[in-house]
Formats: sequence, C-alpha cells, structure tokens
Amino acid sequence: MAQIHFIGGEKGGVGKSLMARVIAQYLIDKNLPFLGFDTDRSHGALMRFYAGYASPVLVDKYESLDAIMEAAVEQPERRILVDLAAQTNDPLLQWMDDSGVLNLADEMGVQITYWHVMDSGKDSVDLLRKLLDRFGKELRYVVVRNQVRGNNFSVLEQSGEQARAIDLGARLISVRHLHDGVINKIDATNSSFWAARHGAEVDGTALGLMDRQRVKMWLRDVYREIDAVGV
Repeated sequence: MAQIHFIGGEKGGVGKSLMARVIAQYLIDKNLPFLGFDTDRSHGALMRFYAGYASPVLVDKYESLDAIMEAAVEQPERRILVDLAAQTNDPLLQWMDDSGVLNLADEMGVQITYWHVMDSGKDSVDLLRKLLDRFGKELRYVVVRNQVRGNNFSVLEQSGEQARAIDLGARLISVRHLHDGVINKIDATNSSFWAARHGAEVDGTALGLMDRQRVKMWLRDVYREIDAVGV
C-alpha cells in the first residue's frame, strides 16, 4: 500500500521538523525508500538536513501539493514524508477538500497518516481536538508526545483528547528528551543524525564520544517507538 505521512501539529516550536528528520533517518537506516516534501519556505529541515531525499512544496499552490499525491500513486514502493511547517494546516485542508484527496486515496489504495507532534501545553491539545473534530476516522493518526519540548503531559491526559484519539484508532508514542547541547551542536553544523551518530565531520566539526553515545541511545529509543507504530 502506498503511504503518505504528514508530520504536523500546526503550532510552531513543538518539534515537527525534528520528528520529520528522525523518521527520515529511520527510513534510511531501515533501507526503506522514501520521498520527502518540505513545506517550510525559509527553514526547511528536510531540505537542510536530507536534501538528497527532499523537494520543496508550496502549500498555497495546488499544483505543488498535487505532486504529493501523484508521487504516492506513481511510486507506491516509496513512503512519502511531508514536513508541515507551522500555520500550513488551513491551505492543506483546503487543497484536500477541493481536490477530494481522501476519496482519491481510498480509490488508489493510498494510506494517509497524520503524525500530530505535541509539546506539553494546552495549545497542542486544542489543535489535536480540532484535528479529530475535522477528520474523525478518516485519517490514521500517530500522536507524538515530544518530551524534548516538555515532559508533563497531564493537560493532554486530563483533557480526554488522548483517550478520544485512541478510541479513533490513533497510536501514541513518546520522544524522550535529548540533551539540549547535543541538539544545538547537530543543528549548528547542519548534520544528519547519521553524521552525528558516527562522528562524521561537518564543516570541520564532529560530535565527541559522549555526545555520539547520547545520540545513539536516543535514536535507539525513538526507533523502538516508531517500530511499534510502523511506517
């Protein structure tokens, strides 16, 4: 089955692009072919860290968004990974509505998964509620509790939206915290997670032994979460 994975959450700063990068590295490490699409015009993470696998897509251009569905249908052996920048949900939904994307996906055997990346704040819960209200059982969901952006998700748990998502078939995963200094070093050198993990030099800089070890352990744990969901 062809698969499209939207990595979103709408709110800026929750870790959407971090999750997209992790999934990209996971697919590379598992030898699973994929195509990436990056909707961020100025700071696209897939274009920055995995340029060999990604192309830009303009969410306000139907012709550009059409390439996502066309790639899934024409190359079903490749996963389609779409990194959704903040504030892109409205034009994306407009495209889906006007173009009958979900109906076409059913006809063509394309599975669409929305990875809702969350921090621990109420805004993320409200956005999850809107997502579930809008699509109900029409989408496959993965709710990502990103502990890099906070580790107390009691607001989500007490809201009832987590239980509601699970009732709708959503899978729940957690991304544990990675030391801020390590993330900053990786980002400063535009390193892929492969380069960071293996100590490859980028711009004359490489992670030290202990930082590499922290990256390896973190990726191991996140990969286990992704394994449980399936990509």
